[in-house]
Amino acid sequence: MKKRILITLGVILFLSTAALSFAGDNPLKAQEKKVNGEFAALIPADKIIDVDKFYPVYQDVMAGKKKAYLIDVRTVPEFKAFHIEGTDHINSGNMYTIPKKITDPNAEIYIWCRTSHRAKYVTGFLYKYGYKNVWLYKGGVVGWAKAGHPFVNKYTGKFTITEYRKHPSDAEKSYRIR
Repeated sequence: MKKRILITLGVILFLSTAALSFAGDNPLKAQEKKVNGEFAALIPADKIIDVDKFYPVYQDVMAGKKKAYLIDVRTVPEFKAFHIEGTDHINSGNMYTIPKKITDPNAEIYIWCRTSHRAKYVTGFLYKYGYKNVWLYKGGVVGWAKAGHPFVNKYTGKFTITEYRKHPSDAEKSYRIR
């Protein structure tokens, strides 16, 4: 009986501690937003473009008419799931490798992620590093998908996304056997 009471009290204590750790506001969220804003402020306003301005640049680079680095900074799983054909990938957490790979501070570089949150950090850092011609493509792959432009991956080849969702649908979560 005592054992059962002690186990019950232990479970209640554990669940209470877990609930408290998830309760309330994250005290670092405001600071993270501030830091992201500081990096975004390093990006000149004329170096922030949307999908309508990025697409012609992409076409010129792919056709060999223009030399520029097109860098997706999403995670490896995100990139492998789908990406813009012919573009480079450097995980945003590995942005410190860019100066080793792109040594020209005047190189034309375009950065994007899913929307633009991580891309703002990377683009701001590149300006801090001393690069002078870095562009933030603020639409990211979500904007690319909404514009109807194609993606690729090594399993399916080229495809377009007809509906971009951040989270799986109820049907996707309702599988019975996996």
